[in-house]
Amino acid sequence: MEKVIHEFGPVFDENSKVLVLGTIPSPKSRELGFYYCHPQNRFWRVMAALFQDRFPDSVPQKREFALRHQIALWDVLAECVIKGASDSSIREEIPNDLDIILKAAPIQAIFTTGKKAEALYRKYCLKYTEIESVCLPSTSPANCACSFDKLLEAYKQILTFY
Repeated sequence: MEKVIHEFGPVFDENSKVLVLGTIPSPKSRELGFYYCHPQNRFWRVMAALFQDRFPDSVPQKREFALRHQIALWDVLAECVIKGASDSSIREEIPNDLDIILKAAPIQAIFTTGKKAEALYRKYCLKYTEIESVCLPSTSPANCACSFDKLLEAYKQILTFY
């Protein structure tokens, strides 16, 4: 178990329509300083297929991809105690202040990536945001039971806001 403090900020601008929230960055994402950066995480492959766009290879390309598609990215937690990348081990959580995004961008929907992100959003954020979230399956390599096709089908819900 280690105490993890979120070391990089949210991705959004004044055009962001959809907010996608994880729990807290994985060790690989913390190492690279950006969201969903574990090589086996399927988030960026799903998003590229969803928007019929080129797969973003680098962190700058991923940031530009999110903004170009009006997607805000952040995590529910600002800090917690966690073992590796295991969401089930999360303890002593402190949430992020989502108002940073919600007051600056016309967010129309909030999506959480995985059941733990959803549970933490409901526990800490819903009473303040008053925006119901939609729980999407985790794109983590740990969620190997969910095929790429099932992920893509679930993530198509994002497209209803465009």
